[in-house]
Amino acid sequence: MDVLNFIPDLVSLSRPHIRPVKPVGAVRSFSGKRCLTWFHEYAGPGTVVGPEAMAKFCEDVGVEPENVLMLVLAWHLEAANMGFFTRDEWLRGMTVLQCDCTERLQSKLDYLRSELNDAAAFKNIYRYAFDFSRDKNQRVLDMDTAKSMLDLLLGRTWPLFPVFHRFLEQSKYKGLNKDQWYNVLEFSRTINPDLSNYDEDGAWPVLLDEFVEWRKSCSAS
Repeated sequence: MDVLNFIPDLVSLSRPHIRPVKPVGAVRSFSGKRCLTWFHEYAGPGTVVGPEAMAKFCEDVGVEPENVLMLVLAWHLEAANMGFFTRDEWLRGMTVLQCDCTERLQSKLDYLRSELNDAAAFKNIYRYAFDFSRDKNQRVLDMDTAKSMLDLLLGRTWPLFPVFHRFLEQSKYKGLNKDQWYNVLEFSRTINPDLSNYDEDGAWPVLLDEFVEWRKSCSAS
């Protein structure tokens, strides 16, 4: 046997057969038509996703309706009313997010969550929440809604929130106006939990002056 001629045969027998790798297809681009079809899965022939359809939408996405992520999503859509997404709001916001189906929105949930940790984005979301959750016939946010929204937005990050919540429950206030709402966030960001750096002569709303006074009186008793 010619050994030299036999070697290539040995090599061909021992080398595994390698199949050519198929090129990975490009990621499917966003489709406005697909996005509109997705909207009508919930709105039906109408132009608004209402509360019942919103509950189904939340179930499909895997997010509870009360989850703060739904507020972040509403902010992206610039939704005017809680519990409702209009067709224009949906198309505008989902186009910015590049979401045209449930799976794509699910892939964006971590991004939406990360915006809560961005100081500038969170401030915008917090301010948006006032008009979003306010009864449009009222200039103030009723107290029950205000407490719920504050809990949603500040409950896990502001050490003084439980104390502030108790203050609101026993206070004379029936709601919060926009200036009070905005200043609660600034207070939570700048004032120490022991209130040691609170300036009584500062430009805080009377509501917060009264809170500080109430807190100190409770601590002294």
